[in-house]
Amino acid sequence: MLLALKAWGHLGTLPVFLLLALLLLCGMAAAGLLAVGVERVAYRPLRNAPRLVPLISAIGVSFFLQDAVRFAESLWRNAFYLTYPSLEALDRRLRLGGAADLPYKSLVVMAGAVGIMLGLTAFVNRSRVGKAIRAVAEDRPTASLMGIDVNRIIAVTFFVGGAMGGAAGVLFGIQYSLINPYTGFIPGLKAFTAAVLGGIGNLPGAMVGGLVLGLLEAASASYLSLLTGGAFGAEYKDILAFSILIVILIFRPRGILGEVVAEKV
Repeated sequence: MLLALKAWGHLGTLPVFLLLALLLLCGMAAAGLLAVGVERVAYRPLRNAPRLVPLISAIGVSFFLQDAVRFAESLWRNAFYLTYPSLEALDRRLRLGGAADLPYKSLVVMAGAVGIMLGLTAFVNRSRVGKAIRAVAEDRPTASLMGIDVNRIIAVTFFVGGAMGGAAGVLFGIQYSLINPYTGFIPGLKAFTAAVLGGIGNLPGAMVGGLVLGLLEAASASYLSLLTGGAFGAEYKDILAFSILIVILIFRPRGILGEVVAEKV
């Protein structure tokens, strides 16, 4: 995404939507390839280890990537923040009547998120590779006996997951115009919360969980100060996300749209 953003200035003569599509594809490809490399180095050697070990490895990789990007940016540009170039077409606002309006950049983010979710859902549920991914997730040894190349399918899964993260990073940058090496930490935790809220393994459920979480955060940011007499302000809205995660894990761990899965014996 950073490399694509740096190339923005050389592609500025292209139509805005074509430029955004190229930026999105570059971000997805770079993040997907990076995820495949991370899987090969930090996950594959630990595939048969206890579940806590890959989790610790994932935390270590996240810290390494954050500081590696910060180190590279400090050497390259001697700067910490990276600002998206402004586009006049995205700075305009759509009038909805009265005093309400909606920035075009928000429409681009929403359309991109919905389109990516629909494409990912179709890929996982209807393609042969998607069926193989679900088979490996369900029972890895049996999938291997059925002729599925487990290592290849896991690598493809990491590529798809990394590509989704790259797309989210590009859309986040379009919306807020400013990114840094630690930009994705809190949104990543909230994405996990949204997935748990909607139901792990349910792609539309994750989208619903994200919308519910966003609406609750927006409501708390607007009314928390009024309800508490000024004791708590909008800066406490993040607490709500993780409070929801705790409540969901305790009372409904399968989430809103999650299904009850029979335990294998």
